[in-house]
Amino acid sequence: MFGFAAVMVLVAVCSVIPALNLLSLGYLLHVSGAVARSGKWRDGFIGVRKASVIGSAAAGAWVVMWPARIASEFWRDAETIAADSHVVMIWKAGTLMLFALTLIHIVWACLRGGRWWHFLWPAPLKLHHWLKSADSFSQVNQALHTYVLGLRLPFYFWLGVRGFAGALAWLGVPAGILFTATRMPPGGALALSLFGGLLLLFVVIHLPFLQAHLAETQRFQAIFDIREVRRRFLRAPIAFCMAFFITVLLAVPLYLLKIELTPRELSWLPALLFVICIFPARLLTGWAISRAQRREAPQHGFWRWTARLGIFPMALAYVIVVYAAPYLSWNGVWSLLEQHAFLVPAPLLAL
Repeated sequence: MFGFAAVMVLVAVCSVIPALNLLSLGYLLHVSGAVARSGKWRDGFIGVRKASVIGSAAAGAWVVMWPARIASEFWRDAETIAADSHVVMIWKAGTLMLFALTLIHIVWACLRGGRWWHFLWPAPLKLHHWLKSADSFSQVNQALHTYVLGLRLPFYFWLGVRGFAGALAWLGVPAGILFTATRMPPGGALALSLFGGLLLLFVVIHLPFLQAHLAETQRFQAIFDIREVRRRFLRAPIAFCMAFFITVLLAVPLYLLKIELTPRELSWLPALLFVICIFPARLLTGWAISRAQRREAPQHGFWRWTARLGIFPMALAYVIVVYAAPYLSWNGVWSLLEQHAFLVPAPLLAL
């Protein structure tokens, strides 16, 4: 639980930081790719064990800091009552000493593994023996180096770059046409908007599965392989329909958060909702790809046409939401590039 919560928060924080938001996109793409390759949902919960160390360490540090916080409140109250008294000096010295001891305790708990039970007891004898050991710091350095390498940050970043570039290549033309339509007179704008909307409808239906195919094969050319995606759709049409439904359903509410400008210091909160909504969509997309891969023959025409008739109105509803977004979003026409189902929360920051 600590690990999953930490993964969601870390991915959300990265998603609102320029350049690092490609890490979050790469992670989410890798989730669908891992499930697509194995067919197991649990393989999509990537990095949970590693992140559990960060989550438990953050929770433990927050708890053990409370005595120091309470002492600092007493110090401030004493300053308010009698700023130059001897009692204020005692509270000041005690608070600073308590903060120093708490910081040492947190660092030592993290060095021992960062689990929640390491914050309950400081283990002073173990700390004494650790300080006397000659190779203690080299062991910490090696463990930290191994942990950082295990995060595979360059891999996620490069996958995010390719996924972003591929999605932008697909979305650039219809979004550009819709953008141009907003600058034209009403008559021409309507015709151009219909043309751009039809192109966007075609892209929206295929792009989630093209991105999953890219993450599965690790080949950039895979994001343009529509024939392969259509071939897999014939083998698992209902699974594709379910995955597409969850993808667009959970992406639409995120546009409501764009109506008002979110304060910069709270920008990670909408991003957290973005990650929580998109994560199950990526799991389902990878599952649909894997389900199609395990089947050898196309499904009956009844199931194929049922899935098509289900996907089309959902895609059309999503396109209508995207078309209306420039008139509702704080960012105006630039919201056409804020395709939450396929890109990072604010893709302009990634450019």
